[in-house]
Amino acid sequence: MIDHAVLLAAAFKGELAASRKLAARTGMPEAEALHATLTLQAGAAGLAQLLAERAALRLRSEQGASARRAQAAASLARRSAPSGAPAWRAWFDGSARPNPGRCGIGAVLIGPDGLRVEVSRTAGYGNSSEAEYQALIAALEAAVAHGAEAPSFHGDSQVVVDDVNAPDSASAAALRPYRERARALLAQLPGATLRWIPRHKNTAADALSQRAVPPITEDTHERSEESSEP
Repeated sequence: MIDHAVLLAAAFKGELAASRKLAARTGMPEAEALHATLTLQAGAAGLAQLLAERAALRLRSEQGASARRAQAAASLARRSAPSGAPAWRAWFDGSARPNPGRCGIGAVLIGPDGLRVEVSRTAGYGNSSEAEYQALIAALEAAVAHGAEAPSFHGDSQVVVDDVNAPDSASAAALRPYRERARALLAQLPGATLRWIPRHKNTAADALSQRAVPPITEDTHERSEESSEP
């Protein structure tokens, strides 16, 4: 007699139901009833052939289920793993000479397909925080203009980064107009993030802001006086 566990593993639901009915009707043990049911189902090919075919079918089914589980696990791992660098990234910096004084701003926006946008310009008179805010606004405006998706913005001004992210009640009153403009632009960039970075990681934007307002040297002062003479 073939082991009952082997027969159970090979039988379909209908065959199991039929064997139970046979056992109830005839009083034979369920193992014998299942053996008889499967033998009848096998026909001329024989029970051994039916069991071999069912084992192969079960193996293919298990392999398919295993492959699907592996695929699902890989998909979950991809979704859960930290993503690489965002396609859109920006850095901003502002300077005031002296502080307060002439403001210069610099920003760099990096996008897909090698896109690089640089901003370097004067920004009136103010303190360093106002210059930093104007630099952030310039970076945000560039991102909006180019349709950036989920961009990340980086600046070395803890004052500005904290002020933008702070609740309204905790924001600096003197910087509020800049904050409102920055937050309005951020609202146009779903998924955007703003992070503080140390100064040594913000060299490109810093160089652009410094270039916008070069220091006034003695030679520059002399040339300015000469140009003003009649």
